[in-house]
Amino acid sequence: MAETKDARLDFNIVQEENKVDTSKKLRVGIIGCGWIADAHMDCYKKMADVEIVAGADLVPGKAAAFMAKHGIPDAKTDYASHKEMLDDESLQLDAVSICTYNRQHAEPAIYALNKGVNVLLEKPFTVTLDEAAEVMRAEKASGKILSIGFQPRLDANMQMIKKIVESGELGDIYYIQTGGGRRRGIPTPFGTTFIEDKTAGLGALGDIGCYSLDMVLNAIGYPKPLTVTGYKSAFFGKDPNYSGYREDKKAEYASLFSVDDFAAAFIRLEGGIILDFRIAWAMNLNTPGDTIILGTKGGLRIPSTECWNGSVGGPMKIYHEVAGLQTETVIPTLPGGDLFFKKIRSFLDAIKNGDPAPVPSSQIIYNQAILDGIARSAELGREIEIEIPEI
Repeated sequence: MAETKDARLDFNIVQEENKVDTSKKLRVGIIGCGWIADAHMDCYKKMADVEIVAGADLVPGKAAAFMAKHGIPDAKTDYASHKEMLDDESLQLDAVSICTYNRQHAEPAIYALNKGVNVLLEKPFTVTLDEAAEVMRAEKASGKILSIGFQPRLDANMQMIKKIVESGELGDIYYIQTGGGRRRGIPTPFGTTFIEDKTAGLGALGDIGCYSLDMVLNAIGYPKPLTVTGYKSAFFGKDPNYSGYREDKKAEYASLFSVDDFAAAFIRLEGGIILDFRIAWAMNLNTPGDTIILGTKGGLRIPSTECWNGSVGGPMKIYHEVAGLQTETVIPTLPGGDLFFKKIRSFLDAIKNGDPAPVPSSQIIYNQAILDGIARSAELGREIEIEIPEI
């Protein structure tokens, strides 16, 4: 009979709090003052070594209203664009948070890096692989920090997944199934920014798909993607009867919907690893399934969540053999803490301490290559090879 044991002591992750030096405040600006910028601002306001000095948004008056709402009326906001803000040398910016819609990620990131300003760029990295490569070239030339906003990897459970893989407990990894989704969860409470191609570029793929990919790719060391066969659809988003839309906006949202609400792919990675991926904003299931990582010595099951939020849906389990006995080892869930705060804090600490980017572009370009590859393969209706541009 199979036995179950608790690995609470076997895979312990120690979390250490870094002491913050408040003798020098970092001067920070925010580019894009929509709803995700609120989360950035809430974190910055809790940090004694940060001074928010400026904000910019393409919508006139939006940045000023944003700063007033957060009690920072002295921040400069009289800019028509991110370029005007970054050209203002009186600001003496140390860093910017880029919180624009997806299709506006690359341009301000490149401009900020060229100005010698460190960048925290919200996810997804960009919309296309070529854009990501251009940002990385600017990063390389500047010598500044570029960190991508993948806060789920700072969750203790995500770190545990990586720790398990690196321990060798699973042996050589050869197959991974991952993804996530929502039964009804197309993000329209804040308007149409997420669902129009002209602003989003990618739908569920870029919004939550990038997180699911990072969960497993980070755990196995981010091997290079080689080929991808991708599929995407938009059956729910384009349906004016979709029950997830507010009643008075159904026809409008359905007519404007021009991204993916479901995507799937079969990806070949270096090292002979197969990645089976699926992601959904809307589907007729509560989940597309648990994440599983299969190795030659053991397998890891990571329970899904009904609304993918960057954590795990319950205790994980390792399936392996001990002295010839088939055994399951339960990995208890760990408290994640404020992941958004950790994302901001780790970025600032890297600036102050001269450390590498917490979520480096050198990894996330592979994530972006897969997203880009899925979209291109889906359009072509066939498998494609992934070629990473020279940086």
